Amino acid sequence: MAFFTLVDRYLFRLIIVPLMSTLVIAAMLLLLEKMLNLFDFVVNEGGPVSVVWRMLGNLIPEYLSLGIPIGVMLGILLAFRKLALSSELDALSAVGVGYGRLLRVPFLLAMVFAVLNVWIVGFLQPYSRYAYEGLRFELRSGALGASIKVSEFVPIAKGTTLRVEQSLSNGADLRGVFVRASSRDGRSLAVSAARGQFLMSDDRNIIILRLKNGTLVHVAPGEAAPRVLTFVQHDLPVDLPAMESFRARGEERQLELTMPELWAEMRSPKTPPDALLAAQAAFHRRLVMVAVMFVLPLLSVAMAVPPKRSTSALGVFLSIVVIVTYHKVSEYGERMGAIGRVDPFLGQWVPFLIFTAMCLWFYHVLAHKPGGQPIGGLDRVFGKLAGMAGRLLKPKPAFGKQRAA
Repeated sequence: MAFFTLVDRYLFRLIIVPLMSTLVIAAMLLLLEKMLNLFDFVVNEGGPVSVVWRMLGNLIPEYLSLGIPIGVMLGILLAFRKLALSSELDALSAVGVGYGRLLRVPFLLAMVFAVLNVWIVGFLQPYSRYAYEGLRFELRSGALGASIKVSEFVPIAKGTTLRVEQSLSNGADLRGVFVRASSRDGRSLAVSAARGQFLMSDDRNIIILRLKNGTLVHVAPGEAAPRVLTFVQHDLPVDLPAMESFRARGEERQLELTMPELWAEMRSPKTPPDALLAAQAAFHRRLVMVAVMFVLPLLSVAMAVPPKRSTSALGVFLSIVVIVTYHKVSEYGERMGAIGRVDPFLGQWVPFLIFTAMCLWFYHVLAHKPGGQPIGGLDRVFGKLAGMAGRLLKPKPAFGKQRAA
């Protein structure tokens, strides 16, 4: 007997399309929400807009850690819902293909995405999170190159201030340039020029500001009058400030450590108590994020099958609420475990066991009780509420038409 029968292949096609679609849509929605904040942050820091796409790329693994469970759950749920509404589920049950047999493909898909989730949350996400924080640091420090703000006095180096009237060609052509530089010995330099351009030099710590058609005023202590010079072209060297190097990965945040590194930190006797708690909380959270993948098929199937003679989509709504709520509870447990409010082990595994028990009970009611439907009562209540709302919102006929009838 073949391991994958015709029913398995049919069920796989029903699951994989909504699964991948939901995964992509969930990731895109989460990224769009973050994109506006990143644009504001980059613009306020004066950095290039292109860095926004690099920052969003580094956020993809973090959002996939939530998008994958939602995608797997909705893919399975929508497939079984289609089978239930088209009476194919009843036909399969009549020929001896029960829920236990139909769960073979969902559990195999859950296993594949669990392995993918291990790679994402255990190895890829720590590096992408560190790269994201590194870009934020470079934006704040100016290492990415701040854009010149027009009509504002902008400090471009220690003791050097620049103001431009116009910035063309993405800052390559500056118009109406004014520069003032001062040193500790009391010397100062003021330059106004019609045009300006930044050029690289052989020294990495110095950048050249090439000015054209301007006037230079130099003031030195002890001189009776400042020296004034008009020029056609003048190169002004600007000393770049020393850039502070970004911290090492995992130096301040255990979330930037891979799972083997977290395990090593947990086992090391040199780990400080606060770092030990944070490492334990992060390690158990990642284990739970992988383990929950094997519970989702039970929840999906239980929520997918509506009561008889009903096409309600209440199960779809409740399943999303349940998985998002559990994700937030797990996230909260990680934060509380990292600061010592709760035990890091219990803060993750107790909610997971409660969630697993709930999913097992839902599945048991559906699969092993005749006519069982775990959310049948809620479905009837929501159905009555919807009917009452429909009657209240239904427009009443006019008095004259009612009397004529």
